[in-house]
Amino acid sequence: MNPKYLTLSFVAISALLTNTATAETELDPIVVSADFREAKLSQTSKAITVIGEEELYDKSSKTFVDTLAATPNVNFSAGASKAKYVQIRGIGERSQFVTPINPSVGINMDGIDFSQNTLGISMFDVKQVEVLRGPQGTTFGSNGMAGVINVTSNEPTKETTGRVEATVGNYNTKAFGAAVGGSLVEDKLLGRISVYKNKSDGFMKNSFLNRKDTNDINEFATKAQLRWLATDQHTIDLNLVHSDVDNGYDAFTLDNSRTSTANQPGKDTQKTNAFSLTSTSQINSKMHLVANLGQSRTDSEYSFDVDWSNPNEFTADKYPYAAFDQYLRDRKQTNMDVRLISDEDGRIFNASTAWTVGAYYRDQNEELTRNYDYLPSQFKSDFQTDTLAAYGQFDSKITDKFTLITGLRLEKWEANYSDSDAVNINTKETLVGGKVGLNYEANEDALFYTTLSKGYKPGGVNADNSLTAAEKEYTTESLWNLDLGVNSSHMDNKLTSRLNFFYGKRDDQQIKSSNTQVRADGSTDFIDFTSNAAKGSYYGLESELDYYPTDSLHFFTNVGLLKSKFDTFNEANPAYVSLSGRAPAQSPSYQFNVGGDVLLSDSLTLKANIEGRGAAYYSDRQTAGLPAYKADAYKLINSSLEYTNSDWTAILWARNIADEDYTTRGFGSFGNNPGNGYISELYTQQGMPRTFGVTVSRDF
Repeated sequence: MNPKYLTLSFVAISALLTNTATAETELDPIVVSADFREAKLSQTSKAITVIGEEELYDKSSKTFVDTLAATPNVNFSAGASKAKYVQIRGIGERSQFVTPINPSVGINMDGIDFSQNTLGISMFDVKQVEVLRGPQGTTFGSNGMAGVINVTSNEPTKETTGRVEATVGNYNTKAFGAAVGGSLVEDKLLGRISVYKNKSDGFMKNSFLNRKDTNDINEFATKAQLRWLATDQHTIDLNLVHSDVDNGYDAFTLDNSRTSTANQPGKDTQKTNAFSLTSTSQINSKMHLVANLGQSRTDSEYSFDVDWSNPNEFTADKYPYAAFDQYLRDRKQTNMDVRLISDEDGRIFNASTAWTVGAYYRDQNEELTRNYDYLPSQFKSDFQTDTLAAYGQFDSKITDKFTLITGLRLEKWEANYSDSDAVNINTKETLVGGKVGLNYEANEDALFYTTLSKGYKPGGVNADNSLTAAEKEYTTESLWNLDLGVNSSHMDNKLTSRLNFFYGKRDDQQIKSSNTQVRADGSTDFIDFTSNAAKGSYYGLESELDYYPTDSLHFFTNVGLLKSKFDTFNEANPAYVSLSGRAPAQSPSYQFNVGGDVLLSDSLTLKANIEGRGAAYYSDRQTAGLPAYKADAYKLINSSLEYTNSDWTAILWARNIADEDYTTRGFGSFGNNPGNGYISELYTQQGMPRTFGVTVSRDF
């Protein structure tokens, strides 16, 4: 059956079920913490997906981005040792080379900003992942135009609890994790610490070097948490994170296979040390104060063999070339957020309105050193950004059933860029975001909502010295987004549903594009840059359905439909085709994750799911006379068998069982192969083949 029709069928079923009779029992509460105040998932008027602890239990061996892949209208791209760039509703970065970027998708873990450091996020000892789709202009500002992902680790508890876990799998995969927490000082100090080590040879082979580990995974992560119960009214939380990722990078080949012939494999490394300090204090019965200080330092290397070949591969008459490119980055960031949040006694306007007011500051610095064989000397750049924001939100009860939500954020943005080519660009601007929403709580099992929100993404600088002065800068993009949704429960809570329709308009749409220049040796110089090329729009639907027909059986569907396009496209270069009316890159028209689990016995559970997505363009550039290159649609079948005996669990798992071929990144319209005369063609990075393994763990 065509996956698109399968997807539409599940959407139709979900929509019909939202009209069934309401339940008499309360929803099992899943608490969402990504907004100003915690709320049950069923009472959250956002386009949000929560990946809970039960779903994450057997996902430690999966990457952070792969874990998100089953979420409606959340996509990803690789171009590195593994996928690390996230797009929501077709908006988000796909790669980074010489140019500094401002994230479209905000990513936070335990109060620390990981928006540009996703390699440092491990799924071990994680309690919950919240994916908020659409602009989060009030709560997160400039980092949240497309959406925000909030990762929460398991917190310290008074009782001593812990977990040990070990995984082995094909491609020489080995992983081990341990976590333990409890009271350090009775009724005063709680703590928890976790460590996780993950190694794998990866699925690429290098025939020239006779190695199977040139695209390997080698990751270590540790997290520590302290909770000081200073008084009955004051709690202080300290989160420490250390991540050391030393992955290889050898993923692209001239024949788009999983066998490389490169003589200089690259690296994709990241070393992060970070902390967050959060103080929560009850000022009085009317309000409490939450203050957060976060700081991180990240050193990374992204390097690769530009020619993807070796000196023995081509004869001199083919005009082969050799080059190596290395990007060394040093990122430092400090952020502070202070907010006052009303409590029940602090409601204003005749006790009808809950309120939040706050201030935010972020200082970020990114230093780049580029070593590239085709440059006459080492290239260096420095990108400094400062953000100061004030924000507020009112949640006003109009009646017992209607709630009006209004939010506003004013942000002063300042950026200073300088590099070794004597380029100095300074920008200052004031950015405005916010939202207006209306909730209707029909009863305790049905919530209808509509939200109009505005997000923004600051302008920036292109670093390549071959660009003109006008091409060096691009301006701020804004996004207006409308969401219409319903959260509902049916049949005594056996069926829960979340359905969301959305529509958005993008102004001064930023797109990542590129130019190509043929060098004297016949090879192609690939020039990457961002520009304001268009106005755009999108609309679609997100549906999540969970059905428990019996205590031992569970079915689910997660579906995303997206229709995105460039309304206008300003392409001044005649070598490229205008993309007006076409979909932007990484905007598949559908995504789905359909599956279930069945309790075969008291100790044995079988789980299975199929996740897939439609075709999507690789880039926002199309050369005249050449095809528009797209990633093909695909679907992946995954399954696991879980055996539990007291505190012990053993999970036999397999992913991409059918060993389907699919791609995670693509570059078209340039030539890199001397064997065919450097003709322009498509080069792709292959997705994960069939993987399988066993994970054994003990909880105590």
